Amino acid sequence: MEAKAEKILNPAREKTISLLLFGAALVYLYFPVLKGLVHDWWHDPNYSHGFLLPAFSAYLLWVKRHELARIPLKGSWWGLILTLAGLALFLLGWIAGEQFTQRFSFLVVLYGGIIFLCGWPLAKKIFFPVWINVLAIPIPYIIYNTLTFPLKLFASKVATHLLQMLGYSVYRDGNIIVLPNMVLEVVDACSGIRSLISLLAICSILAYFMRSNLWRVVLILASIPIAIGVNVLRVFITGILSYHFGAKAAEGFFHTFSGILVFGLSILLVFALHFLVAKK
Repeated sequence: MEAKAEKILNPAREKTISLLLFGAALVYLYFPVLKGLVHDWWHDPNYSHGFLLPAFSAYLLWVKRHELARIPLKGSWWGLILTLAGLALFLLGWIAGEQFTQRFSFLVVLYGGIIFLCGWPLAKKIFFPVWINVLAIPIPYIIYNTLTFPLKLFASKVATHLLQMLGYSVYRDGNIIVLPNMVLEVVDACSGIRSLISLLAICSILAYFMRSNLWRVVLILASIPIAIGVNVLRVFITGILSYHFGAKAAEGFFHTFSGILVFGLSILLVFALHFLVAKK
């Protein structure tokens, strides 16, 4: 009986050892990449939510631990193919010095290794906890700059029209709003991209707990107009305050506080929308 029990336990023990070895190899290979990623989370306000997403993933896995433990583990060779593809991405990113590709390849290799060692049934169950972390990876600056410029133009254009509708004597030159007493420039920090990235992460988390796939998509997509609209409101209010109180209303404490206040408003709008559609 003891020999039989040992034979039954051996496969589970071997699988555990394989997973531990895979995890150790993954951390060893990607340690410099992950270290740089954490550095960006800490120093780049656009991606400070990066600390939240891995913690949320760990929470989901903990909640599902009993369900995952019941899934039979049967590896798939497709996982090895995905793992090799991820390693190829890592190599290409390393040669090109492109951080996004290297960081994205970590998730590809991780997911491929899980499929190879544990199989598709378990991989499907943890698909969301793994891939939600894509939103924690800073996008390449060429894409970032491509997005921020039209957002800056849109915010400055709409804010200028609103100010003119209220009778303020202002005009716009690109992303620069010219007031009688000062010049207000809509810079990258005021493009709304920071709020958009953070809201996408928050909406994705909230959408996970909804029952309807349709309303999940609606909630995630709603983060785009909410972020853009609230940012236009910020530029508009800054324009009014700058018109009456000068440059101090667009700099320093007031500028930082307005950003926090406006982002808080966008969070409230997201939660309000979630409350309306969560039970549908």
